[in-house]
Amino acid sequence: MIALRFEVQGEPKAKARPRVTRSGIAYTPKNTILYENLVRTSFQQYYPDHIPIDCEVEAIITAYFSIPKSASQRKKELMNFGLISPTKKPDLDNIAKAVLDSLNGIAYKDDSQIVSMWVVKKYSERPRVEVILKEKE
Repeated sequence: MIALRFEVQGEPKAKARPRVTRSGIAYTPKNTILYENLVRTSFQQYYPDHIPIDCEVEAIITAYFSIPKSASQRKKELMNFGLISPTKKPDLDNIAKAVLDSLNGIAYKDDSQIVSMWVVKKYSERPRVEVILKEKE
């Protein structure tokens, strides 16, 4: 069974909607391009010689956000233990889209191969996104 695990360091980012110029040309915002490049680079550091898999894939994505400095000590403890989860933006689906779109053609041949997905937002002292891609059983 194939199982690929890797981390993307830093605050989780969402895939932003394409922007359109006054002349009607659509483009991807710079922050989205930079984050997708970070995800690709992170994957390639873990799996430098990876050949894109060609099977059904299950994706597990855990997005860890920084604990707000303004939170009380009690709340910080609860956040650290996973008893309080982030309810702020970005949305789960946009985090998943940023990660999965950036791995298209690198980790797997096409993101249509992803047949199930589990996405979670948590707090942590170390912001990051953990990704597991597994061959669907």
